Amino acid sequence: MAKLELISPAQVALLNDWLDLKSALEGSSSNTLLAYKRDLIDFFSFLTLHNGGKDGVSQLETINQASMRSWMAENRRSGKTSRSIARQLSSVKSFYKWFAKRRGIDPTMVLITKAPKFEKKLPRALSQEAAKEISSSIDLTDNEPWIVARDTAVILLLYGCGLRISEALNLKYSEMPLTDTLKIKGKGDKFRVIPILKIAREAVKNYLKMLPFSLNSNDNIFRGVRGGSLNPRSIQLVMKSIREKLGIAANATPHSLRHSFATHLLTSGADLRSIQELLGHASLSTTQIYTSVDSSHLMDVYLRTHPKAKSSINRT
Repeated sequence: MAKLELISPAQVALLNDWLDLKSALEGSSSNTLLAYKRDLIDFFSFLTLHNGGKDGVSQLETINQASMRSWMAENRRSGKTSRSIARQLSSVKSFYKWFAKRRGIDPTMVLITKAPKFEKKLPRALSQEAAKEISSSIDLTDNEPWIVARDTAVILLLYGCGLRISEALNLKYSEMPLTDTLKIKGKGDKFRVIPILKIAREAVKNYLKMLPFSLNSNDNIFRGVRGGSLNPRSIQLVMKSIREKLGIAANATPHSLRHSFATHLLTSGADLRSIQELLGHASLSTTQIYTSVDSSHLMDVYLRTHPKAKSSINRT
């Protein structure tokens, strides 16, 4: 039986109301809303099975710690990672904060449930040499000049400007030609203004000159071989082809170019607040992960510049 069939109409109505609120007030993206929906459907369906039948809203109002522990244990038995369980629990807690106010109930049994600990994955940045080599080796991947120009433009936007792949592929023809800055709509429908390097502007301009398809103002500029909007998978395959031809590590992906953009800025002395703005992170804590990525560089700077460290090196 599908999980959705285990949920009562009243629960479905509550879930939809909550998702509408998330969309309207918080500007949650469609991908975020879909993840919330999956998490809550999983939780509601578990409660139905755990309690022996569809119990509507009452089983949500009478949730206890034993049920929460059983749900967490079932997630572990099903093979979900600690990271995935923690994300699901976060969704459930967010829902219950809203639900408790709406129904006048105490959400404590849900909110005190502790998420499993997990190590945060550090972004895997490329070396500056590898990033430059990738940017200059795209002609190895295709014999069609306009496709090489397209892929070059996309990769320069990812590495040179720190765009997410979705942000680059959603650029509209109405936004052309690119100027020194560009207003980008990122996650949660939040906008940010970023500088566009001349090399990236020229790459996009060159691609549009060579593009064999005509575009309307609201069309995405990056097109596939048959003229439709370019799929992110195509750029992933381009990166895979470059990796194989150049012998570069498997962490060279489209998203790693964005991580490399941030890490290389930090290496060159940019401050975290500026990097946060360029990446479109809602919280500085998200950006601070790059200080861990660049710890080896920071240690090298420390050893070379701190007076005590230099004197210690000179004595050895």
